[in-house]
Amino acid sequence: MKPVKAADLLSLDPLHKVEMIRCTPNPQQLVYMGGKNDYSELPIEDTKIPQEQEAGEWVIDQLLKNGRGHWGPLEHPAITFSCSGFVHNVVVQARTHRVGISFDVQSQRYTCKRVLKVATGELKAKDVFYVRPPGFYTNRKGKKYEWSEDDYNAELGRCLAASERYAIQFKNGVSEEHARDYLPQNIRQNFVVSFSLRSLLHFLDLRAKMDAQLEIQALCEAMIEPTRLWVPQIFAHYEEKRLHKARLAP
Repeated sequence: MKPVKAADLLSLDPLHKVEMIRCTPNPQQLVYMGGKNDYSELPIEDTKIPQEQEAGEWVIDQLLKNGRGHWGPLEHPAITFSCSGFVHNVVVQARTHRVGISFDVQSQRYTCKRVLKVATGELKAKDVFYVRPPGFYTNRKGKKYEWSEDDYNAELGRCLAASERYAIQFKNGVSEEHARDYLPQNIRQNFVVSFSLRSLLHFLDLRAKMDAQLEIQALCEAMIEPTRLWVPQIFAHYEEKRLHKARLAP
């Protein structure tokens, strides 16, 4: 087996999904307007605004290139993603980032029917719980280990058993917020997250780096292409200079 990488998780586990659901139109023009306003005698709306590509090139040349570090104008555009199928641990890690970011996360209290369906066989355990696919992995100290097909199936069996215990407690009248104590930490949770452009690049600096947990790296990988299409000139510069490099986040 080959070592499993973050990008592999997106193909090995098709329940991982990231969809861009809203974004500021013409974001590079908006960054230009914010940055150019600082040097304009006139209100920015009374000046000639370049087209999107030219605006992006100006942002790179005047705000970012050669370590200029003028990141403030990148706070104006915003983008929102719907993220589904990710393990609870990823949600916990992602929500530590709060500046310029807003989260709404699927409740474990109000969405218990999916767990009950695992207990009755209407859903498979892997549809509701995430288990790393078989392969070779590396721990935080660099030690490699094999996670076999048997390991994978045994863990799914424990998730099924937990769902069955949950269903018994639920049937006995135990409240949802109490019964969820019976669930393992690897339950999948969907979430909606909004970033300013600056906060998104900050998030990628910290969570797309190569020593981040694989699952949150996979989340970042799934965000890259929508971001590249949204701000092509700015992202090309960011990808060359910062992506995966673990530089000090702006």
